[in-house]
Amino acid sequence: MAWSTRQLADLTGSTVKAIRHYHEIGLLDLPERAANGYKQYQVAHLIRLLQIKRLRDLGVPLSQVAAMGRADEEPDEAIRALDAELEATIERLNRVRAELAVILRHRAPVHMPPEFAPISQDLSDTNRSLFMVFSTLFSEEGMAEFREIIAVRDDTGDEFDALPPDADDATVDRIAERILPLVRKMRKEHPWSNDPVADSPRGAKLAESTMGHAAVELYNPAQLRVLQRLFILLEQATHTNEDTDASNEHAAHRRN
Repeated sequence: MAWSTRQLADLTGSTVKAIRHYHEIGLLDLPERAANGYKQYQVAHLIRLLQIKRLRDLGVPLSQVAAMGRADEEPDEAIRALDAELEATIERLNRVRAELAVILRHRAPVHMPPEFAPISQDLSDTNRSLFMVFSTLFSEEGMAEFREIIAVRDDTGDEFDALPPDADDATVDRIAERILPLVRKMRKEHPWSNDPVADSPRGAKLAESTMGHAAVELYNPAQLRVLQRLFILLEQATHTNEDTDASNEHAAHRRN
């Protein structure tokens, strides 16, 4: 007895398209044809197609079905490899479910990294976008440090977020001066923040460049002016501290 392609597909719960694809990639041998030109599938084809379908049902990628089909001499090794892949898939799915639970609990945007879900409702759209960028640039240790830093918020951050693009110089200077002591405290308590991309998995140079581009694209002109002014104030404060430390050291040396 022989079957047509359609009959073989019906017998195995497959499709004509799938059978033709298996022929194309060499998983299923082509059968002989009858005088009328139609394919004539035999029991061997039926068995092979059932094998392929069984492996696919077990989650074996189509690219690995051929190798699994040749694993009769060492089936244990092939099965262990498949089990390891399935275990990794289960772990990934469980991790995704855990992340979804955090997102649902905090009613956070689904695209937000779960690390930021608890505070997502308090973040501006700009910060949400920036933090998404940071999540791919910072190392795991860096992300832990960053979460601690952003967990502490005050009115200054909100004022910066609300700054209009055409804010005057006095307003820009005032906000920069208010942020200055906060940044200096942060750098003291979290030394990582002095060079947050030093241990970036993307490489420090690429990460630094990406952060700069993101800031320029996402912050408005007045906010960028605040950051520029803040950088100058930080430089001045650093030099002042260095001069003070040098003077104190010199005075101590003279006393000795």
